Amino acid sequence: MAACGTAFEVKKWMKDGQSVLLCDKAAMERSGAVAQGLSAINTYVGENAVEDYVRMVRNDLMGLVREDLIFDLGCYVDDSVYLFEEWGLPVWKKDEAGKNMDGKKGQKMGTLKSGAQPVRTGKWQIMINGESYKRIVAEAAKLALGEDNIIERCFIVELLLDATVPNQIAGAVGFSVRENKVYIIKCKTMMIACGGAVNIYQPRSVGEGKGRAWYPVWNAGSTYTMAMKVGAELTMMENRFTPARFKDGYGPVGAWFLLFKAKTLNGLGEAFAGSDAAKKELEKYAPYGTAAITPTCLRNHLMLFEMKEGRGPIMMDTVTALAALGATMDKKELKHLESEAWEDFLDMTCGQANLWCAQDCEPEKKNSEVMPTEPYLLGSHSGCCGLWASGPDYDWVPDAYKIKARNGKVYKQMTTVEGLFTAGDGVGGSGHKFSSGSHAEGRIAAKQMCRYATDFADFTPTLKQSKEELVDLVYKPVRTFLDNCEYTTAIDINPNYIKPNDDVSPDEGHP
Repeated sequence: MAACGTAFEVKKWMKDGQSVLLCDKAAMERSGAVAQGLSAINTYVGENAVEDYVRMVRNDLMGLVREDLIFDLGCYVDDSVYLFEEWGLPVWKKDEAGKNMDGKKGQKMGTLKSGAQPVRTGKWQIMINGESYKRIVAEAAKLALGEDNIIERCFIVELLLDATVPNQIAGAVGFSVRENKVYIIKCKTMMIACGGAVNIYQPRSVGEGKGRAWYPVWNAGSTYTMAMKVGAELTMMENRFTPARFKDGYGPVGAWFLLFKAKTLNGLGEAFAGSDAAKKELEKYAPYGTAAITPTCLRNHLMLFEMKEGRGPIMMDTVTALAALGATMDKKELKHLESEAWEDFLDMTCGQANLWCAQDCEPEKKNSEVMPTEPYLLGSHSGCCGLWASGPDYDWVPDAYKIKARNGKVYKQMTTVEGLFTAGDGVGGSGHKFSSGSHAEGRIAAKQMCRYATDFADFTPTLKQSKEELVDLVYKPVRTFLDNCEYTTAIDINPNYIKPNDDVSPDEGHP
């Protein structure tokens, strides 16, 4: 989403003679976490104040945030949402009677930009029909950038610094996943956005279901690793995101909490979140634990607290929630509500719908278990790990938050490596921007990159490594494997390499 935002915006600000290239490890329409689909846009300011958005993020992340980055994003995020709708994304609307209208029905009410009221599931979230969300956004990005400026299925493995200018990004090297080809790319400036990181921690689903993670397996931590290896400063990497999800299927719970007004129960059938024991536990984390809205991490903490006290498992009370909503509906409306409950999974995590089908589970008749997942590292959801990036050059922003280039100017979202920008999961200290915010940050980065390239028009990138050295770097893993794979009869067990499926730790003698 961040890269698509940059691709859509960048040509508006480019000068004559400048060129641009986008590299995607896959096909843009099916690349990245949003390619699974979404049922909601979780960051839309709308009628709210940007200052209130900053307060919400600060509260949910318990004060450990960069308010300058969050405020700047809040000023632009709605414009990306307006674009999504303009490109064809169906946004749910309220009709004159206050009824929900999804899909094409919602389009009859006009656009958000013209004043139509979205269906809010919370103060900041709006409902969408988002199974084709990424295709819509990628199509706009491709049309704006031009197919000639895009390389797909190009897997970048290393960023490259300049040979003569210290701490200056100069290019990247990668390989084609379809052809025997290595790409060596030079640039004046670059934006890196490769998502967050999953599978650093062992998933609860193992064996055949190991890939059944919430944030899917293509988020391999490349944003953080590649930037770190060229010297970019990281921040908040200890801030791990551990969402609550339906057990085994990893189905999302947000719509169930916010749209369907479902509550979680402990093993005794108690709505524990408002209990005296819960309040006492949350008081330990004041002022955030006693705030009007309990931070995400503390809501998860209460689940673990209940289980530790022997009051598990935690169940989502879908039965009561659907019954309460159905009490004010006729049969047709109730049937549509049930379809919305299923569509929430089909938009985001098909595996959860498959699991319910396999268990013959009807949510209006049977509750389902909820558990925290394994931790993920990301900077776009309810987490804020990532790269230390420059904030805007406002007078109220501390100088420590402004990264100045060698010309003395401040370029928003530039990392501590000159000319290297980031957006989305890459921007540390700025969580709760989700898909729309990541797209908006990509657009912000695009304008700043063009400023930077124009200001340093005389700079010509020069790589330290020769072509042969870079090719050797790219092919080293496969050559190591081919040179050593016959050392043992079991291909996964070898002292000379570790394959991705090897579940080993440093104390077992491996690096």
